[in-house]
Amino acid sequence: MAAQFTLNPQILKSVPLFSLFSDLQLSQLMSCVQHRSFPRNSFIMRAGEETDSLYIILSGRVKVLIPDEEGHEVILSIMGPHEFLGEMGLLDEQVRSASVETLEPCEMLRITKAGFIGILKDNFELAMLIIRSLVKRLRDADRKIESLALIDVYGRVARLLLDLAKNIDGKWVVEQAPPKQEIARMIGASREMVSRVVKDLQNKGLIRAEKRRIHVLDQQSMQRRASARHHAGQRKP
Repeated sequence: MAAQFTLNPQILKSVPLFSLFSDLQLSQLMSCVQHRSFPRNSFIMRAGEETDSLYIILSGRVKVLIPDEEGHEVILSIMGPHEFLGEMGLLDEQVRSASVETLEPCEMLRITKAGFIGILKDNFELAMLIIRSLVKRLRDADRKIESLALIDVYGRVARLLLDLAKNIDGKWVVEQAPPKQEIARMIGASREMVSRVVKDLQNKGLIRAEKRRIHVLDQQSMQRRASARHHAGQRKP
């Protein structure tokens, strides 16, 4: 796979992180960028490892997870093309805080720590993109904590599907929905409960599931359900 891939400045230019770079900046960046190919179900990084690089996804999807000593895992997020990972440890010089595993074959760019810090010091726009990304992830973490504390499983499933859905020709669609086991690990629930909720959402006409593709048919009702709070002692749907 790597033999078919030619790394050049235009590849970097297509990545939003470097879209504003001049040709000179791109040529300088080339010296600290490497192309990497990863098969499905392989680890790109593991929690606790020393942070030595930033990765940018060119194609494929990965899951960011935190494993425990018993082999269980909590999935923090699923990431796809043009998203980047590993920047936190480069900025605070701490070890990797989470593991990253591929969900499908991935093509990536790897930028060395020295190269990343060098270009960050000389490029305000890049620094702002990194800061905005970190702020977004912090907001996402806040919403996840809120969901676990205040929203029941029904609402968590609805919120996750809305977060994953994209507007395609005026219709909201989750093109590659995670398997139910992975959804369960993302929202802190059992697979059986997720299956029941998805089936109920379909029976009520809020979604339509077609294998790995899920159509959100009633976005307003899904939003209401995703925002509903539950209280101790209340009967859950």
